[in-house]
Amino acid sequence: MIDERFELPTSAGERQVLETFLEFQRGALVRKCADLDDRQFRSRSVPTSRLSLAGLVRHLAGVERWYFQAVIADAFPGSLFATFTADFDDIEAATCDATFGMWRNEVGTSRRIAAERSLDVVGRHPGTGEQHSLRWVLHHMIDEYARHLGHADILREAIDGRTGE
Repeated sequence: MIDERFELPTSAGERQVLETFLEFQRGALVRKCADLDDRQFRSRSVPTSRLSLAGLVRHLAGVERWYFQAVIADAFPGSLFATFTADFDDIEAATCDATFGMWRNEVGTSRRIAAERSLDVVGRHPGTGEQHSLRWVLHHMIDEYARHLGHADILREAIDGRTGE
């Protein structure tokens, strides 16, 4: 695997750096779920945790939707799931194909929204009115993925022993 983050020229601009690091994290999520069947994808493979790879992918689809559509674009089409915890909890019928299809759709929308705006554009949290710039959202998304990819590493290793990139 080639890590495109380290192929950036040392003079790369802020936007290119942010987008490249976020795309690497998004790609890592796909790689960590590769070659699993639906049962493994839904597996809560760590006995002391309710987390699953399916739940993580569903959660990240919702986070993409929230920050880019609701906060930055002020055009929230509604939640992907019926309740706040359904992304993690209601996974019995989740499949790899459908879940990643939903996630890819949200990521595509996020990319479009980001591409149409300056890093300095400011959106508002619909519930609190708190302001966030696109720059902040991109940094937050890198952090969000990185934290959950640590969870994904542990879950995947418990499923079939596969570790790392």
